[in-house]
Amino acid sequence: MTGRRSFLQTGIAAALLPAARAADAVPLPTNFPAQLQEALATALDDPKVAAKLAPVLLDVGFTWDAPWQPAAGFQTIVAYSFGNRPAASGTTRPLPGPMNETLAKAVVEAQRRSRAATIYAQWEIASFLAGRDGIGRVVAINPVVAADGSVKYLSTDGVAEAIVTMVGGDAKKLGRVCVIGHHDHSKRCVETSRARGMDAWVMEGLPLPVNYDAESDQAWTRDREIYLIHDMFAQLGQIRAALIAPPKAKS
Repeated sequence: MTGRRSFLQTGIAAALLPAARAADAVPLPTNFPAQLQEALATALDDPKVAAKLAPVLLDVGFTWDAPWQPAAGFQTIVAYSFGNRPAASGTTRPLPGPMNETLAKAVVEAQRRSRAATIYAQWEIASFLAGRDGIGRVVAINPVVAADGSVKYLSTDGVAEAIVTMVGGDAKKLGRVCVIGHHDHSKRCVETSRARGMDAWVMEGLPLPVNYDAESDQAWTRDREIYLIHDMFAQLGQIRAALIAPPKAKS
């Protein structure tokens, strides 16, 4: 997560974080950021710390729309899965599930609009794209399978890392990247992709899934309330890791 780490360590993160996607999000009341900071300063009895934390809370808790670009500018599509169904009896590999089928449909529509040459899709999504004509090259990001046959679920960052590794560690080779993910996951997908060096955006006007699968094998993707807590926890974890990491030495 070097991208987010370097961003936070610049010392200007408190000023920039809440504005990063302001043009894309539903506007908050004009005085809300100041009110939040004032309330936090009172609760903590520490105005200086409140001034640093309030922008983080605004970003993590009140910004859910990802930045977008028009369809014509994308060269690559990167699709992140969202939940799956339990493995069938006698097998260890989970079933892709309906949410990833919906995400696969979004991938097809994104490719139709953009004519992107290559699609990198987490295997749950790629399974619905296999053998489909006219959508370009599809590269599946497969899970890690242990010696006992158990499947290790890749994190969002694990998927992004795998894709960059596939292009020799140079994310610039991907060109402009259209990120496909569940709506509530898409902001973090874009941030994580960017932290791995991708020029990542969502596509202007492309509908992303908003529903949840109550039968998902991943408990955090069954219910919106639970998932939003999970995602905020993940975002805060990334910020925490960035803030405590030692600064990179200048070359």
